Formats: sequence, C-alpha cells, structure tokens
Amino acid sequence: MFQWFGKINYSPFTKVGAFADHLKDGRLMGSRCTACGTTSFPPRADCEECMSGDFEFQEISGRAVLHTFTKIVAAPTGFEDVTPYIVGVVDLEEGGRALAWFGETIAEEEIRIGMELQVVPRIFEESEEIKVYYSLDRPGTSWSKV
Repeated sequence: MFQWFGKINYSPFTKVGAFADHLKDGRLMGSRCTACGTTSFPPRADCEECMSGDFEFQEISGRAVLHTFTKIVAAPTGFEDVTPYIVGVVDLEEGGRALAWFGETIAEEEIRIGMELQVVPRIFEESEEIKVYYSLDRPGTSWSKV
C-alpha cells in the first residue's frame, strides 16, 4: 500500500492504510470518529478530540483554501530530481489540512494566500510501481492519471 506513494514507509501496520487504496481509486478520504463525529484529514486512527480508536472513512470534496506555501529549491534526500517545486498547506472545506504539491493548472505567479483550490488525487504510472499522491489545482479540476 505505502509503496504506491513512491517512498518506503517503515511502519509495520496502520489502521488507516486503506487511505492509499482509496487514493489510488481517485477518492480523497478523511476519517470520521464514530464516537464523537470529529472529521480529520489526513485520516487518523485515533480521534484527536476524544482519543477513540473507532472511525470510518468519509469521502471529502477536496475543496480548499490556501493557508501557506513555499518553493523548495534545496530538496530533502530522495526529492533532488524534482526541484524546484512548490508545496502548499490548505484548509479543507470539511475540516483538516492537507500538504501537497501545486499541480500544472496554476502558474507560480498566480499563487496567493487565501485562494480557492482543489485537492486532486493523482496516479503516476511512468514506472513499474503505481505511485499515488494528490496535487493542488484550480477549483473544478478532476482526477486523472498522469
């Protein structure tokens, strides 16, 4: 499951691992605590409000507002081949925040704090392993394979 993100995850088990399966199918999923109703994105195995471990996946729209962004020119190990790139943190309409790369639908000079964005699931199939991620794009942009 986590190999689809293209980087190795050394966690032996996670209750929210199905998140990657949903993302691969083009669906953004948060978690909703069945005890208190708190919604989280990214999905959380344990509720941040009541600490319950009981949750269900809930599809989210991906509609968001840009909270902050930065341009990465000195990348961490494993990402040197894709510099420079711009990442943003968005506040999601249903609650929670997402960190993602800006997609090709938005030019660097157009990026502004407070702008409306769409979080879009992506599948990158140029290598043998499927790689899934999500990008920040113009509102109304829909899911597609890269």
